[in-house]
Amino acid sequence: MVKSMNTKVDLTANATSFVGLGSYGKVMVGDKAFEFYNDRKVEDYVQIPWAQVDYVLVSVLFGGKRIPRFALRTKQGVAYSFATKDPKKVLRAIRVYVAPDHIVKSLSAFEVLRNGLAHLTHRGGNN
Repeated sequence: MVKSMNTKVDLTANATSFVGLGSYGKVMVGDKAFEFYNDRKVEDYVQIPWAQVDYVLVSVLFGGKRIPRFALRTKQGVAYSFATKDPKKVLRAIRVYVAPDHIVKSLSAFEVLRNGLAHLTHRGGNN
């Protein structure tokens, strides 16, 4: 059995983890870490201490009306993606432990395409 890093839990919610294959479980936002526990496989869990969280990337659709998923990016550069039924409530709980300027909106598909094309045209001119 996995021992929780938290001594106090602020929020528990049903969630989907997109680490590897999608798995269903619960996320816990507590005083020491962000934790995900799989419902079926006990050994499938993610524990991220708040000191290791660099950014929280939020995928926003329809001008902020819908948040399908969010990701926690660690200082090592690894991003862990999650989806919950009420992501705004989870993000409000995370905001207590992560500075609000480190919670950012992720790029849309159009912005990623535009940046990629700009990068290709910029590279082509320097050869």
